[in-house]
Amino acid sequence: MERLLETIPRVSGASKGDTGRVGVIGGNVAYPGQPALAGLAALRTGTDVVQLLVSEEIHATVASYSPNLLTGRYLGTHFTEDALEDAFELAEWADALVVGPGFVDPEPAAIRELIAETEIPVVVDATAIGPALGGGELAMENTVFTPDSAEEAWIDDEYGSIEDFSTETDAVVALTGGTDVIVADGDRQTNETGTSALTVAGTGDTLTGIVASLLGQGLERAEAAELGAWILGKSGELASTEYGTGVVATDVIERVPDTIR
Repeated sequence: MERLLETIPRVSGASKGDTGRVGVIGGNVAYPGQPALAGLAALRTGTDVVQLLVSEEIHATVASYSPNLLTGRYLGTHFTEDALEDAFELAEWADALVVGPGFVDPEPAAIRELIAETEIPVVVDATAIGPALGGGELAMENTVFTPDSAEEAWIDDEYGSIEDFSTETDAVVALTGGTDVIVADGDRQTNETGTSALTVAGTGDTLTGIVASLLGQGLERAEAAELGAWILGKSGELASTEYGTGVVATDVIERVPDTIR
C-alpha cells in the first residue's frame, strides 16, 4: 500500500490541474446530499476541482452544501437523454467522472449512452449500476463499479458473480461491505482496513469520490480501487477513534488527508 500511496501527486511543486478534475452526476430530491459527499471526498483526496451536475429541482439545495464544490444543473427532475448534452460537456472538462450517487430511476438508455461514449475513467455507483448491466453488451474497459451488497446482487443476477462480470466486461469492481472486496481481471482481493462504523449512510459515496479522485490523478483502475478502499477504511478507523459509534460520513471525509499523509 505504501507503493500506491507514493503514486499520488504531491502538492509541492504542482500546478493547478495537475491533481485532476472530477465530475459528479447524481442526486435526487430524496437524496440530494450523495453527489456532494462524493465531491467532498474527491477534494479531500487531492483533486483540484470538483464539479457536480444535478437536476434543476435540487440545484439550489446542493449548491448550498459547500462553497468548495462547483454545481451545475440539467433540466427536469430525473436523469434522462435530455441531460446528456450537459453530461458530455462535464465529461469533456473532467479527468474522471462519477455517475449515480443519489439517483432515483435514471433513464437506462441515458446511463448506457453516457458510459459508452465517455472516454475518461467512469465510476459507476448506486442506481446507475442496474441500467449499465442491462440492454446488451456495453464496453466497460474504463469503468470502476462501486456496488454495496444489495447492488452486487444485480451483478450476480446478470453475470453469476462479480469475478465473472469483471472477466467478461473488463470492469473493475470495488464492493463495499463488512469486508471490502476489489475485483479486477477476475481476481479478488480483500481490504484489511475498516470499522463497523463504516456502515453509516454516505460512506459508499465517500468511496466513490475517493476512487474517482485517484483515477483523475492518474492511477490505473485496479490501483485506484484498491487504494481507495484502503483509504476509506483507514479514515473510518481514525474517525471512530474520535467519535466512537457516532461517526458520520463527513467525519470520515475529513480524515482522508490524515490517512494519506
